[in-house]
Amino acid sequence: MPKIVWLLIIGMLVNVTGSSFLWPLNTIYLHGHLGKSLSIAGLVLMANAGAAIIGNLLGGYLFDRIGGYKSIMLGIIITIIALAGLTIWHGWPHYVWFLTVMGFSGGIVFPSMYAMVGTAWPEGGRKAFNVIYLAQNLGVAIGPAIAGIIADYSFDYIFLANLGMYVVFFFIALLGYRKFNIAPDMQTSVINEGRKIRHKAPFYALLIVTSGYLICWLVYVQWQTTIATYTQELGITLKQYSLLWTINGFLILAAQPLIQPIVKRLEHRIKAQLVLGIVIMMISFVVVSYAQAFSMFVAAMVILTIGEVFVWPAVPTLASQLAPKGRAGFYQGIVNSTATIGRMFGPFVGGVLVDTYGMTAMFLILTCFMALAIIPSLLYDLPLRKAKSII
Repeated sequence: MPKIVWLLIIGMLVNVTGSSFLWPLNTIYLHGHLGKSLSIAGLVLMANAGAAIIGNLLGGYLFDRIGGYKSIMLGIIITIIALAGLTIWHGWPHYVWFLTVMGFSGGIVFPSMYAMVGTAWPEGGRKAFNVIYLAQNLGVAIGPAIAGIIADYSFDYIFLANLGMYVVFFFIALLGYRKFNIAPDMQTSVINEGRKIRHKAPFYALLIVTSGYLICWLVYVQWQTTIATYTQELGITLKQYSLLWTINGFLILAAQPLIQPIVKRLEHRIKAQLVLGIVIMMISFVVVSYAQAFSMFVAAMVILTIGEVFVWPAVPTLASQLAPKGRAGFYQGIVNSTATIGRMFGPFVGGVLVDTYGMTAMFLILTCFMALAIIPSLLYDLPLRKAKSII
């Protein structure tokens, strides 16, 4: 791999590790420390995710206009300013303001990181994006584990540690990414690509499959919100809850050799991968609905992780297959935006269900929601078959 790819891997690892100090504990802090209801906590996280969507679009646009280095530096600097403010003022409503700004600035960084690794190592193909994906998950594994330990001492230190990681990321980007130039013919813009859509059948197919993807994310995000507070009510410590995400991150890495034979067998059967993954994820929510002890939450998280390993990579892979030549960036942008929308509305939906009907009912309702995601996963190719029959 080129040197710049290694620097991007290290930067992504530091970036995600830093952000992972905070995101698993947001709902716990809002509900347990600031005394807000789960519905209010869901609205706060919705604002964070909504700002991230805007940041994603702006980040892709800035990558085309000013290059990856400048857009990444802009996102990092805004994040550092917001984290400095959050370290000093983390009461209500300051927490909301700074968290929203961080969603926006974080959204600017991610598209440029992915675009840079693709242009830095074009011959790497899927490997280029896979190493960044693995770096993300390693950060997800490390961040919450450290955060749980720090939070046991004081939540105040969480904000300071997060700030410290972004300062490290700032210097990695400043010293490592400055000399990296993007070839004009390699640039892609989600906004510009949107104007070039000509083939409607693949686009409609993508919209159908991502509707199921949206449902899956809406349910999945409950682990970071309503389930997080539920564990606290059961007497599970922050350190133990954070350990669940460490298990998730490391299992994604460790499970790769185990699931590869299955994935290879289902390589040309995306529907089977999607349905298998969704069913496994549904089982995890059935298990967690009966969980009273930490060991049951561990079991549910292990099952959930196995399911997501099948679903999360399958949708971007399908988007790549559906994308007409020159539209890959636009199609992947839709996939990423869909996941962010799920993360945006999921906390609010879960919070309302818990506040209105209780935790047990929420598990039942959301499990049924996830079952609905199987339908678009099976029917997404209807526009393709229809277009083929017309031709």
